[in-house]
Amino acid sequence: MITDRQEKILQHLVAEYIDSAEPISSELLKKKYKLAVSPATIRNDFQELAEQGYIEQPHTSAGRIPTQKGYQYFVDVLFAKEVEDFPNFIFKEIETARQKIEKELEMARELMQSLTQISLTLHYTKIEKKDSLLEILKIIGPSRTTYEKNIDLMRELLEEFENF
Repeated sequence: MITDRQEKILQHLVAEYIDSAEPISSELLKKKYKLAVSPATIRNDFQELAEQGYIEQPHTSAGRIPTQKGYQYFVDVLFAKEVEDFPNFIFKEIETARQKIEKELEMARELMQSLTQISLTLHYTKIEKKDSLLEILKIIGPSRTTYEKNIDLMRELLEEFENF
């Protein structure tokens, strides 16, 4: 039988592990969930939860991860307490995912817009005279050889953009 404190620790551990897929430390649980016990007490509870088969330690000095029994307890007991809130939880998760997708789409639109502007600028801006391009490139390097290489490189890039 696990105590109320161990139940809370197990709940936080499973939730964190689901979120991060990394072993969870007593320090992390203490700080993130502002538990009113020391990390050493949490480690003692980890030990008892491990002895009962709810969690395990993948290797020495690692945090803990839930076992199949720990996941089952999380779903059957801890999650069952929040069954009424479950639809709200799902809607919140869906809304969070939707907002993330919208943000990513907005960033993609902005990137496409920037690329289109660059492409149009390159397409309509043709530098015909080597001397005017040479003036533009003076800030890049000190020698005329460098300017010549830069001019050739710029022409190649412009041709690639025009063919794109």
